[in-house]
Amino acid sequence: MNRPAIVRTNTAELYDAYVMKNYNRAPLTLVRGQGVAVWDDTGREYLDFTSGVAVAALGHCHPVWVEAIRRQAGELIHVSNLFRHPNQGELARRLVRHAGPGRVFFCNSGTEANEGLIKLARLHGIRKSGEEGRCIKIICAKHAFHGRTFGGMSATPQEKVQKGFRPLVPGFAFGELNNLQSFADLVDEGTAAIFLETIQGEGGVTPCTDEFLWGVRQLCDQHNLLLMLDEVQCGLGRTGTFYAFQHSGVRTDAIGMAKGLAGGYPMGALWAAEKHAELFTPGSHGSTFGGTPLACAAALAVLDVIERENLLEKVKANGVAWKTELEQLVAEFPRQVKAVTGRGYMIGLVLQSEPPPYLAALREAGLLAVVAGGNSIRLLPPLIATREHLDRATAILRSVLANKAAV
Repeated sequence: MNRPAIVRTNTAELYDAYVMKNYNRAPLTLVRGQGVAVWDDTGREYLDFTSGVAVAALGHCHPVWVEAIRRQAGELIHVSNLFRHPNQGELARRLVRHAGPGRVFFCNSGTEANEGLIKLARLHGIRKSGEEGRCIKIICAKHAFHGRTFGGMSATPQEKVQKGFRPLVPGFAFGELNNLQSFADLVDEGTAAIFLETIQGEGGVTPCTDEFLWGVRQLCDQHNLLLMLDEVQCGLGRTGTFYAFQHSGVRTDAIGMAKGLAGGYPMGALWAAEKHAELFTPGSHGSTFGGTPLACAAALAVLDVIERENLLEKVKANGVAWKTELEQLVAEFPRQVKAVTGRGYMIGLVLQSEPPPYLAALREAGLLAVVAGGNSIRLLPPLIATREHLDRATAILRSVLANKAAV
């Protein structure tokens, strides 16, 4: 049987003709990656400090990760969550080891993990008040980003996210990040939970202070509220501890995670402490593709590499030195750079003006970065990035800032 000839065309033309235009994409077609580098369709190499927005934890095509995917694809790819398989049980055990006593639910993305947290808060509200719909308020932070499902959007007080989709899910209120009193003022008898990103990503790479997190913990204990932390972007080793909140030593009731969890394979997860995990009963929540054998194999490979290569300690040590070096840019270019924020391998460079021209210049110089809220450039190198990679990125940043200053 003769097959019709495949008509080859430019990738940009295919996007222009067939892909929805809901992204402001860079004029760049990436075709290959290895480690911390990616290459475009002209053969040009770039230092990738986007990591797919914190997804490629092990960089591109790490051999341990690739082999795990290949091996599992030849054994068992997908089964329903109506059955057990070894990979999911083992992955849950290892995540609980990092998070503390509790249980894990697997899904496919960060916004799904956060949706699960919102549902958990509703169930806690029923347990607390004895009545459905009476105790539903979840207090989040201004400038937060928790996803693009209706629950996630409702917890995200950003006009660019919510515009066009109202009415949203009721029951959300918003306090000033790191202002404990503004959160305390919002608590009433109808409040079920406080929901925070340990480090705001889209909101400008802004961390919760240790004092604020401890104050929120005490507030939750006082009023029988869940403390739920969104670690979708800042978790899984990105700050030098497995979860970013662990720097503070605070105890949380539930965690949402995704992005770097499976190193590039779509995966999300929700951890809840034992006494709250029991709120989910058969039929109350589910996921068709959550925690498949293939997804869990990818995630187990990520955890293996993090442990074998001691990446948490390397990120912690390298991150401190790198941030110190980046802070020198504030002194060198005060008319262009306001501050350096973040921790570990999740760093924000706060600019005095709009980031897009700087992102374009960095791309031209061989460094890929991503914008964050306000006027911040977000730097998210893979966890495997070495001091040499960080130094190269800093040199490119310095060169671009110097060229912009000379204009």
